[in-house]
Amino acid sequence: MKTPSIVPTARTVMLAALAAPVAALLAAFAPGAWIAAPAAAGTLLVLVLLDGTMAARLAEWHLAIPPTAEIGQPTAVGLSLDFAGTPHGGDFAFACDPRLAGGGRIDGAITRGAEGDWEAATVTRPTRRGMGSIDHVWIGWRGPLGLARRQVSAAVEAAVRIRPDLSPVRSPALQTLLRDAQFGLMARRLRGEGTQFEALVEYQPGMDRRRIDWKSSAKHVRLNARENEVERNNQIVFAFDCGQTMCEPVDGLPRIDRAISAALTSAYVALKGGDKVSLFGFAQRPEVATPFYAETGAFGRLQNAAAELDYHTAEPNFTLGLATLASRLQRRSLVILFSDFTDPTSAQLMLEGVGRLLDTHIVLFVTFEDTELEELAEAEPAAMPDIAGSVAADTLLTRRAFVLSRLRQMGADVIEAPWQSLGFAVIDRYLAIKRRGRIG
Repeated sequence: MKTPSIVPTARTVMLAALAAPVAALLAAFAPGAWIAAPAAAGTLLVLVLLDGTMAARLAEWHLAIPPTAEIGQPTAVGLSLDFAGTPHGGDFAFACDPRLAGGGRIDGAITRGAEGDWEAATVTRPTRRGMGSIDHVWIGWRGPLGLARRQVSAAVEAAVRIRPDLSPVRSPALQTLLRDAQFGLMARRLRGEGTQFEALVEYQPGMDRRRIDWKSSAKHVRLNARENEVERNNQIVFAFDCGQTMCEPVDGLPRIDRAISAALTSAYVALKGGDKVSLFGFAQRPEVATPFYAETGAFGRLQNAAAELDYHTAEPNFTLGLATLASRLQRRSLVILFSDFTDPTSAQLMLEGVGRLLDTHIVLFVTFEDTELEELAEAEPAAMPDIAGSVAADTLLTRRAFVLSRLRQMGADVIEAPWQSLGFAVIDRYLAIKRRGRIG
């Protein structure tokens, strides 16, 4: 840490600025009183030095930085301070990686804690995954007169690992869903819809006629129906397009991070339901491919794998990525693909890749509802540029609707939803597909 320096405060600068016109008036109307100007300046300088000398001394300080944070979530950072004396107001600043804070700067005020100790704390919201470093710290506090400020600075080496956002997993809504759902950690058989045969029961009015077992009915001279068990141990793959469009922001965070949060929430539900879960990410080439995990204890591994999905500025290679994914799957699986598109060529390659997956697997295509385009298309134009923008937005929405319609015609399930409800929309569709026994 460098030796503390004494610098004038904004109050001192303001007093000096106000004294300048007074000195000019004295020079114009009372030249004999010129000595008053340098005397006042000297007095102010002496007061600044005296105020800086009387200011509290910083005896010790320590960084208060969490080892990990979640993207988009409030993260408390700051300092613990030990002063000899009482500082009269102060602040601090960190020079940091832009992942931790926009502009690469975090600042806050020095306050007295509940137990009488001094602390400097503020809250930041990380904007990107990865390692967010803090390289330098500045601490400043004022003297009793408010004319001088003591300031220290030091180079530091601290880092915060920014991980995917898991706040939806901890949400009361999801915990209620898991508690009230028809599956969980309890060892019980789930009878009703599904494909795995469980037992024969007497047919009752209202049952699906397709469940009637005609051979058994003929043998017993009464209508018997098959009661199936909801299958477990299904393979669920969460696949991520990490290309340029998915790395563009939506409400302040990249689409890929919104998708990761929704996928991990759904993966947690799938693991609780007894299914196997894997993550797969690709851009111009495959990047992340995890094995299938079947126990909830492995959820941390999925989170770590998701944290490795990088940001890219190039278009994704759907042909290579989806072909690689198809070659890894040895049995019928549910592939939940998070992607977005603006370029018609890229969309066509995506359709071809999804078509090959649909030959063997169930595909759930998940994309973000583009509210900005909708607002632009529906806005009332006030000038010719507004009309051009509205027409362009409407054209893009039409192309988008066409691609999603093609996906549905090919047999893929499609979810297009705002990012706020994307996670629960995926969970609802996954549960519906599982209840219908389409995966096994």
